[in-house]
Amino acid sequence: MKKFIIAFALFVLFLPDAAAQQAQTPDLPIDAATKTQIINDLTKELNESYIFADIAKKMEAEVKQKLENKAYDSITSSREFAQKLTEDLQAVSKDKHLRVRFSYEKIPARQDRREPSKEEIESYRLQIRRDNFGFEKIERLQGNIGYIDLRSFSDAEDGAETVAAAMTFLHNTDALIFDLRQNGGGSPDMVTLICSYLFGEKPVHLNSLYWRKGDRTDEFWTKATVSGKRYGETKDVYILTSRRTFSAAEEFSYNLKNLKRATIVGETTGGGAHPGTMFRINDHFGAFVPLGRAINPVTKTNWEGTGVEPDIKVPKELALKTAYALALNKLIERSTDEQYKKALKELVEQTQKEIAEMKNDPAKTAAK
Repeated sequence: MKKFIIAFALFVLFLPDAAAQQAQTPDLPIDAATKTQIINDLTKELNESYIFADIAKKMEAEVKQKLENKAYDSITSSREFAQKLTEDLQAVSKDKHLRVRFSYEKIPARQDRREPSKEEIESYRLQIRRDNFGFEKIERLQGNIGYIDLRSFSDAEDGAETVAAAMTFLHNTDALIFDLRQNGGGSPDMVTLICSYLFGEKPVHLNSLYWRKGDRTDEFWTKATVSGKRYGETKDVYILTSRRTFSAAEEFSYNLKNLKRATIVGETTGGGAHPGTMFRINDHFGAFVPLGRAINPVTKTNWEGTGVEPDIKVPKELALKTAYALALNKLIERSTDEQYKKALKELVEQTQKEIAEMKNDPAKTAAK
């Protein structure tokens, strides 16, 4: 259940456009007493749970000083107060996962705030099924290149059949592109499951998560068995990224980049490497509090605050065609079939022409 709870929190909350979505909800007025209560309860939670105890103390000092100096007195909007608190906390912590949330609808109370209710779990499962467990599009491109538009890393247990079906369908392609340009994160277990299809049966250490509470480290290794067909260890893999690529999507990219299993094409990612869960402050306020941090077995660090640097930097709009051309050129280099190479070269020429047109026409680039 514990892994499910963390996956639930990650999937629902690690979306970089959540602030924009929140801005569209109705607002409520807020008074001085409520602001004080929110800051007191939130800083208490941060001191108890936030991954870095010393930074929690610094955040507490910062926001309580601002409260004392009446820096929040002019704010009468609940939504604005949540945004301002988030900005002030992030200014100290540099932690992009740490956010204060305002909800117009009442946030349900739980006896154990770590345990989602049966209704919430069922609602979550219905949501991820409707979203096809994050798989927006699966396609075989010309030249026998596989393409997966993956919008989230959903629950690994519920989504296992969909992963198996997708990877089995693309098993015979000669290269594979994962499009994570609109992927805001999700479950580390789903990251592990999909990565498992890109290696052999021998387990590979992908990542570790260290949790402050309990001083515990969980290791994530590829699986010895998968239910679909493995893609294998030798065929080229490309990952498309943007500034919106966040959290678990960054882990997927960071894992495969450092294991030299994939080429990253696009923009530097958002920079969020601290998993956690939601803390209910009162009926209308909550906060996502990071409880742990990722530790990559190769780099011994993570991408928090820096993002994942692409191997090939291009604007996100050009990432797909750039990766596609790279994949085709690699196939040309390896092929001994002259007729096949000729067909691939024609595809490359057409793709490069399209890239040039997009670079020269901002309107075309923006439409992609």
